[in-house]
Amino acid sequence: MAGRVAEIKDELNKSLHDASKPWSSVLATVEAKTGVDRLYIFIGSIAVVGLWLVFGYAAELVCNTVGFVYPAYVSTQAIESKQKDDDTKWLTYWVVFAIFSILEFFSDIIVGWFPLYWLIKCIFLIWLMIPTELNGSLILYRRLVRPYFLKHHNNVDEMLAKAKNSAHKLLEKSE
Repeated sequence: MAGRVAEIKDELNKSLHDASKPWSSVLATVEAKTGVDRLYIFIGSIAVVGLWLVFGYAAELVCNTVGFVYPAYVSTQAIESKQKDDDTKWLTYWVVFAIFSILEFFSDIIVGWFPLYWLIKCIFLIWLMIPTELNGSLILYRRLVRPYFLKHHNNVDEMLAKAKNSAHKLLEKSE
């Protein structure tokens, strides 16, 4: 267990020092001004955000910002890159995120009664985007979304084609 924790710490430290990541320059500046190692700055920031999500004002905004801003930024980078793998990863994130958002709409009444909801949702969103083999969006897509899609996509395609034809007929009649 201690070996795995050290491995995670090393991976995190490597990522925090990676100059190609958008947070690297910010952490370098704060580290230089405070003299505090960027790993501890990161862990402290996570603790503050976690407490904010439990007790703070506008926790929903903070949580949704985490779920939107970084993924939108790296999705844009993926679009602009020549590689296909990063496009697939972030498209998968957005598919799972969309399904979760629809399900979340129906559980809105429960959310108000659950004080740790925004913290748990934020952790879930981070799990969906982590850059490891345990990436939540890839796991959920492969185990839940893809099998369901493969089973039902022909029926959905037929319904969409019928709806499209009906819409064309209505537009032709109105002209």
